[in-house]
Amino acid sequence: MPTHSEKRVMPYTAAQMYDLVADVARYPEFLPWNSAARVRSRRPGPEGSEVLEADLVISFKVFRERFGSRATLWPARHRVEIDYLDGPFKHLHSWWTFADRPEGGCDLEFFVDFEFRNLILQKVIGVVFDEAMRRVVRAFEARAKVLYG
Repeated sequence: MPTHSEKRVMPYTAAQMYDLVADVARYPEFLPWNSAARVRSRRPGPEGSEVLEADLVISFKVFRERFGSRATLWPARHRVEIDYLDGPFKHLHSWWTFADRPEGGCDLEFFVDFEFRNLILQKVIGVVFDEAMRRVVRAFEARAKVLYG
C-alpha cells in the first residue's frame, strides 16, 4: 500500500491554498493525469464542514479510470479530507492541511494512502509513485502561482 506525505512552506495564505484544493471541479485544468472531474453532490457536514462527492477520471499511459471520492471540506480549519467511494481502488484516503505562518505564507501538509485493485496498474504506479505524488503537489503550487501571483 503506497503512502506519501509531504510538507512545504508556501508563499500563499492558508485560505488561498485551501480554496485551491477545495475547488475539485477545476482539477482537470492543471492536475497531471486528471482528465475530467464532475461534482456529484454538495451538502452541509458536521461542525461547519461541507461534504462534496465527485467523480474524477485519471488517465495514465494506456489506463483510464473513473473513481468516486468524498471530500470533507473544513474551511475554518483549512483542511480537506478525501475518502474513496467507488472505482478502481481497494482503498484511498488523503488529506491536505494549511496553517498560516506568522511571517507570511503557510505550511502545507499533504498525505495520501491508496491501493489499486488492478495489480498491473498498482505495479506501474508503484515504480513512479513518489515522483507522481510530488508532481501533484507541484501542480497545486504552480496553480497557486498562476492564481495568486
